[in-house]
Amino acid sequence: MVRNVIILGSGCAGSTAAIYTGRANLAPLVLEGREPGGQLGLTTDVENFPGFVDGIQGPELVEIMKRQAQRFGAEYRQEAAAKVDLSRRPFTVTTDESVYRAKTLIVATGASAKMLGLESEKKLLGRGVSTCATCDGAFFRGKEVMVVGGGDTAVEEAIFLTRFASRVVLVHRRDQLRASRIMDDRARKNPKIEFLWNSVITGILDPEKNDVTGVRLKNVRDGRESVRKIDGVFVAIGHEPNTRIFEGQLALEKGYIVLHGGSRTSVEGVFAAGDVHDFVYRQAVTAAGCGCRAAIDAERFLEAEGTE
Repeated sequence: MVRNVIILGSGCAGSTAAIYTGRANLAPLVLEGREPGGQLGLTTDVENFPGFVDGIQGPELVEIMKRQAQRFGAEYRQEAAAKVDLSRRPFTVTTDESVYRAKTLIVATGASAKMLGLESEKKLLGRGVSTCATCDGAFFRGKEVMVVGGGDTAVEEAIFLTRFASRVVLVHRRDQLRASRIMDDRARKNPKIEFLWNSVITGILDPEKNDVTGVRLKNVRDGRESVRKIDGVFVAIGHEPNTRIFEGQLALEKGYIVLHGGSRTSVEGVFAAGDVHDFVYRQAVTAAGCGCRAAIDAERFLEAEGTE
């Protein structure tokens, strides 16, 4: 059986693409991936997605979009693509369970935030630990927060958080930032930003309370350890797009899929949506918009070929 469209990923981009291709009677197959719902599935309160006055839990929003897509005939399977062959059409997608073929492919595999690798970090993710200041900054009004990182992303997050937090502590393992000069200057001139040099977080308190109350720190030069009270931790050490299986088949730049003419990739019939190509905005609502675009592009591609 050759599908009209297979969608890889079930976050905002993937499920929006499923809604649109479903309504176009394309009977899309959605392979949910190893992290169903993507980053949104790991998020608690979502207050900036249009239509939810009082906010909504991330996993609940994921489930609502999935049910909406299923209403229009989208089929979801809890499988992850392990290998793809884009050298000829129909394209082949191989999972650990099955092999699928498709006339078009929408890649919405997202990007994973790089983490510190701490057990306490995993337990408190979405409960005081965040990877997105734009998403969660407003929850920390009048509180003290910590940003981990030394590049432009970390500095941008820190500056943004000063709109809400009473103090922002920027922790970096070196004695100077890796950020651009202009961002470095802006951070140093901001009275709300404090720098903690040559330091790493070795633990986040307190998983037992299901809330962030402080962090354990270690000075990488002299080995001294300390505990600092803090209300939130923002990890800003970068993202890694989930594109490994497309290496050598799709044009990539720093791991992100390169697009042209809307959602089109370097391979005709393959489209991309969401954080897998967007390293600038990384928001649920922009991912949803990208999913809509990819679905419409795929539908028009099939229509032009007369294969719909």
